[in-house]
Amino acid sequence: MSDAVVHVVDDDADARDSLAFLLETADFQVKTYASAPDFLAALPSVAPGCLITDVRMPDMTGQELVKRLKAEGSALPVVMITGHGDIPMAVEAMRDGVVDFIEKPFSEARILAALKRALASVAPVQPAVSDDQAEILARIETLSERERQVLDGVVAGQPNKIIARDLGISPRTVEIYRAKLMSKMHADNLAALVRMTLSVKG
Repeated sequence: MSDAVVHVVDDDADARDSLAFLLETADFQVKTYASAPDFLAALPSVAPGCLITDVRMPDMTGQELVKRLKAEGSALPVVMITGHGDIPMAVEAMRDGVVDFIEKPFSEARILAALKRALASVAPVQPAVSDDQAEILARIETLSERERQVLDGVVAGQPNKIIARDLGISPRTVEIYRAKLMSKMHADNLAALVRMTLSVKG
């Protein structure tokens, strides 16, 4: 499918091998690593492509790995996978430049779509406002003031109860607004919503 190599970092050998097999079946070149330090040790010579990393690992977490790569100026796009995702973690990951944040168990289609987006992100950045950004801005314009307030809270990484407290409404009402704004933004999941919003708001 591509000359790019997918680097998979996961301390769970079964999960690592299973994902590698899935990706190789989809015609990707794959290289696996048992830990974040193992990957960092190989970083100077890793082939171009993208990185898929688990979040919870001993020695160094996926989030710590992403921050380290960012500090070292690595341009390798990252897809993060986790069995323990939450809103603040997802938002922090997206702000650190992660292309997608996927919760286990995930479908083959979901991981392949994330991978395609990650590899596409290596292409040169388009100047000014792209068509995609214009469409996202247009969707944001359709939100009510309250929906925008809830969106701001979600993108800031706040859980529903904190957003509810700040806005003086119930957590259940926040859930209703969140469902409405995700529908209006055409976001299938939280990572997609955060990614869209950050792409136009920074």
